[in-house]
Amino acid sequence: MNITFYGAAHEVTGSLFLVEAAGKKLLIDCGMEQGRDIYENQEMQAHPADIDAVLLTHAHIDHSGKLPLLYAGGFRGPIYATPATRLLCSIMLRDSAHIQEQEAEWRNRKAKRSGGEPYVPLYTVEDAEKTVQLFRTVEYGEKEQIADGVSVRFIDAGHLLGSASVYLDVTENGAAKTILFSGDIGNVEKPILRNPTYPDRADYVVMESTYGDRIHERPADYVSSLTDVIQRTLDRGGNVVIPSFAVGRTQEMLYFIRKIKEQRLVTGHGDFPVYVDSPLAIEATKVFENSAPECFDEEAMQVLRSGVNPLDFPGLHVAVTSDESKAINVDTTPKVIISASGMCEAGRIRHHLKHNLWRPESTILFVGYQSAGTLGRTLLDGEKSVRLFNETIGVRAEIAALPGVSGHADMNGLLRWAGSLEQKPERVFVVHGEDTVTDLFAERLQNELGYAAVAPYNGEQWDLTENARLRGGVTTRIERKAGGTSKPSAAYEKLVAAGRRLAALIEQSRGRANKDLSKFADRLNELCNKWEK
Repeated sequence: MNITFYGAAHEVTGSLFLVEAAGKKLLIDCGMEQGRDIYENQEMQAHPADIDAVLLTHAHIDHSGKLPLLYAGGFRGPIYATPATRLLCSIMLRDSAHIQEQEAEWRNRKAKRSGGEPYVPLYTVEDAEKTVQLFRTVEYGEKEQIADGVSVRFIDAGHLLGSASVYLDVTENGAAKTILFSGDIGNVEKPILRNPTYPDRADYVVMESTYGDRIHERPADYVSSLTDVIQRTLDRGGNVVIPSFAVGRTQEMLYFIRKIKEQRLVTGHGDFPVYVDSPLAIEATKVFENSAPECFDEEAMQVLRSGVNPLDFPGLHVAVTSDESKAINVDTTPKVIISASGMCEAGRIRHHLKHNLWRPESTILFVGYQSAGTLGRTLLDGEKSVRLFNETIGVRAEIAALPGVSGHADMNGLLRWAGSLEQKPERVFVVHGEDTVTDLFAERLQNELGYAAVAPYNGEQWDLTENARLRGGVTTRIERKAGGTSKPSAAYEKLVAAGRRLAALIEQSRGRANKDLSKFADRLNELCNKWEK
């Protein structure tokens, strides 16, 4: 009974875990990476045709995006997911395949002119369509027997419509083990979706740590914070450009803006126009609108019961064709533009950035996680110019982030989720976090919950019967070529992670005795004085 980590190990994206048990080979997620690698990826030591089944936590591409590639390689087994995940994947995987084919067409035009080798897409739209036919749906809470000695159960992860944490119960040679895969654990008190369902038991836990080093800054009111950004930007005569994940975050933004317009919180601009410029986001919004009521929280349900569409309002426009997308930037009316991709790595958002980054009256508003190495992260980190479409664009627009709006639980939320287990698991594997964050959060699980926790590297393998490491993963970092974008050293990243932990501790110290707070401040000032010298 083994587990091998082939993705999201000491990195955030590309979730891919292989469980070999009861004579079966099972994949949990099959995600595509976003951003650059820090460690060399290891090839999966199993042919796609030999994989018996896939258990999919949710539809986001960093968890599902390589399923059509798996199909193209020969996989024909079932893909178990919730009904909403299947519906979302039916559009997201086709969209991803379309992007792959467009990329291949563009590269091959260049190769033909230069005499280069032809480029083959990762997979085709046909691969994606046939992949979706392999889906088998499982409702939350239902226990599905998928093979002799193997059963699966999904609970609501609260991260995305249909997102799940996955219980995998395996019996092999008389030994029974429960392996719990967290998937992406949702933030609490988000719009539309219910809070995560906390787990009760597990022998082993494979747990995400996206925000394992920080506490979300919570505004008094998400709607008020977004209102402030829209008001000041429109007053300047600029556009609010929101790079947004097409599935999940876009629908949350529409939910907030409907409230803003309904309550007339933005003044002086009438029914200001709002554009959703993403065919995928438009299709995904229809899935949200038509999904089963049990997916939504009570507030969203109250809106639905009143006969109001919580994702529609006056002044909302959708851009499907490329001509409709281009027309958005021709129109000089101040507006809100929501476009994918959320990390600015591809898609129509890059065109809107080209037209707005140089304008001091505009605002680029980030509302989701930005992975290291992505354009979104570069902008948030304060870069003064970026390259878009072979052109250098000066960054003069306001760069902002909406505090607290995250689809992921913060450090405290992750600890609450892990701490809900009735008994200590034999081991927790910390994944889906930036390089130093995985180690930091594993340490917190050890110190605060007394759990045996480890952050595995890519290619690392563990025996779940004996709770023993069978093979180590790759720990040598990829060296960057001279002249490339410099990456902070591991030591510096460790320092930054420690600083975030300190900031979290300061926030948690509110309400302690003044005497203790004064001592704490004195020690910190002594440390600062030492290093400033």
